[in-house]
Amino acid sequence: MAKFFYKMQDLLNIKLKLEEQKRAAYGAAKRHLDEEEEKFEQLSLRKQMMQERLTQLMTSHINVMEVKRHREALKIIMMKMDEQKIAVIHATRQLELARITLNEAMKERKTHEKLKEKAFEAFKMELLKAEGKEVDELVSFKFSKAKDEED
Repeated sequence: MAKFFYKMQDLLNIKLKLEEQKRAAYGAAKRHLDEEEEKFEQLSLRKQMMQERLTQLMTSHINVMEVKRHREALKIIMMKMDEQKIAVIHATRQLELARITLNEAMKERKTHEKLKEKAFEAFKMELLKAEGKEVDELVSFKFSKAKDEED
């Protein structure tokens, strides 16, 4: 029996490797987004704690320098939160871009796998035709041999 050989197997292998790379890039982008969101969450918690502390300072004995220092710290945290929001948005865009490229790589791989399947089906059909032809030739040969023996 003949062995099936797909002409574009090398290309399919490359597509598989590209998909693996895109999948790894997507995973890295997802981890980066998670890290940026975690940083934002930490800043949000710090802001909340600073606001509570500032409220305590204002309701208790009034130490103007302490209140002023906490207000400045709160402003700095809010600025960092704004920067972190931008970082989260950027990481989200990078994740979306990685998702799109991964989807494209998956489509290309699936396309080549379908082509391979179709080529294999065509190969099987050719084998069946060749086998049928052999059987027909064998039957014809036996029939003609039997006819020759009768004559």
